[in-house]
Amino acid sequence: MQESLSPDLPRPFGITWDAADELLARLAWSRIAEPGDHQAYGRVDGVGPVAALAEVLAGSGPARWRVRLPDVDPRRDLEILRRLGGRAVLPGSPEWPSGLDDLGPERPFCLWVRGPLRLRETTKVSAAVVGCRASTHYGDHVAGELGAGCADRGISVVSGAAYGIDGAAHRGALAVGGPTVAVLACGVDRAYPRGHEDLVARIAVEGAVVSEVPPGSAPTRWRFLERNRLIAAMSTVTVVVEAAHRSGSLNTARRGMSIGRTIAAVPGAVTSSASTGCNQLIRDGAVCVTDAAEVAELVAPMGECLAERPEGRPAAYDGLNPAELRVLDALPMGHGAPVGSLAKVCGLSAPEVLAGLGRLDLAGLARRDGAGWRRAHRL
Repeated sequence: MQESLSPDLPRPFGITWDAADELLARLAWSRIAEPGDHQAYGRVDGVGPVAALAEVLAGSGPARWRVRLPDVDPRRDLEILRRLGGRAVLPGSPEWPSGLDDLGPERPFCLWVRGPLRLRETTKVSAAVVGCRASTHYGDHVAGELGAGCADRGISVVSGAAYGIDGAAHRGALAVGGPTVAVLACGVDRAYPRGHEDLVARIAVEGAVVSEVPPGSAPTRWRFLERNRLIAAMSTVTVVVEAAHRSGSLNTARRGMSIGRTIAAVPGAVTSSASTGCNQLIRDGAVCVTDAAEVAELVAPMGECLAERPEGRPAAYDGLNPAELRVLDALPMGHGAPVGSLAKVCGLSAPEVLAGLGRLDLAGLARRDGAGWRRAHRL
């Protein structure tokens, strides 16, 4: 049942739009209250956006909620969004990412979205790939490979469009024509950092660009920190590729942990300051991952997508028992040695040496040389 304001409710602050419309009320709250305003989340979650807004218009609630009211016009914001080909997505709508509901009362009032991908379906099977801005060549390479490998497997890549690991992950996904979602700390009508303007524009054409703050909003430190909870909640697993000790991507991992998400990290050199955060995450219990196949194993239902264990090239002596290995080690490369000499070298009896030589001969590892034996080839 839709809430409504009393028809004779006074409209202070010069408001001309319909404050009883739930869509407009939610969009208004996204401009009235800052991300992370738990009091605002709680009130909207408790009585609904329209009733909560009516209380503010009537003069109750913190003064900070009324400061912006004279400039709030959700119809104007919607028109800007529509000119960009975007849309507003509300909780409970068919496109709303169900993972955001795990945030409880901290879920955003709404989402401002650009791009063709439908968020609920796109984020159902997804991996957040995040890390530091001052990434190394190693980190960029791994993030790009993870982005491409995940997207190639139908796993959507969610990140924050920042320099470094975020950008590399998005580009990896785009390179294979796979799904990727950029979650911004500013309005979807602008790109931050400015150097990623082309990247954000491409994601808006091929993927999805998302924000909880309305068009025109500038990026701020607290908006970045709150944005991280959306990245974690919209993803099945969070993968940290490179992170220094105080990296913001560790905040994303912590937010994911708090709502039960799987956290993974890519190990790095112990001498690299860019990997201290990842290595610590692994020590603290995060899953160690090294490629997209291992990420897919975490995303898929248990046992459905197991990564192959890496195997080195088989050695010629694989499968030999300990006695046969001792005989093999005792064999010379040059002229053949008699069985008695081999027995002394390897500490076995003559019959044991002969049995080992028979097995090595069949395996092509030993060759008779006159009255003795030698290795068939260099190992």
